Amino acid sequence: MRSIPNPDTVFPNEFGTSCFLKNIITAPNISVGDYTYYDSDSDPTAFEKTNVLFNYPEFGEKLIIGKFCALGSGVTFIMGPANHRLSSVTTYPFNVFGGLWAERTPPHMEQLPHKGDTVVGNDVWIGRESVIMPGVTIGDGAVIAGYSVVAKDVPPYTIFGGNPARLLKQRFDQELTQLLIRFHWWDLPGEALAEILPLLCDPDLEKVKGWLRERLT
Repeated sequence: MRSIPNPDTVFPNEFGTSCFLKNIITAPNISVGDYTYYDSDSDPTAFEKTNVLFNYPEFGEKLIIGKFCALGSGVTFIMGPANHRLSSVTTYPFNVFGGLWAERTPPHMEQLPHKGDTVVGNDVWIGRESVIMPGVTIGDGAVIAGYSVVAKDVPPYTIFGGNPARLLKQRFDQELTQLLIRFHWWDLPGEALAEILPLLCDPDLEKVKGWLRERLT
């Protein structure tokens, strides 16, 4: 009998280009759910170092990524400390260069605007080289087109793309979207999830909708 893929392994298949991210994260302010992977031909295990920029946990903002997300090569998260002060006439960070400048300016980190946590839901696909800006929330089942810059929240089960990213289309009709949000298949235990995989991969959306409707209404 074939086993269910192990979410606690780094490389889940023989190709070595995709890694389950939760197993290589060390920063205390980054959390990643089971089966979420990052794909890169170079070194996918370097994601935390090369793809999460300006991450200083002491700043207090988190990066939270849900389960079963697919992150394409080069996807980058910009964290809050990348910002500059906007409350004064200059944005220049004099304080970080020391000397008399540091003596005469407030501590740099205390002046930065807080955008809040960056949150990626479950079953989100983010296309290659996309940039996610600080404080953005991307809803469950959303798709981000490659080479996009996401600077505002993305609703569940929508497709966003561009720079700045904008709504391109809804993935499904309202009923199916709401049924999927209520069902949250990503929380099913391993065997139960394996049982319904044919349904989750079925392009007959009316069939899927009917199945969900029977179980949720």
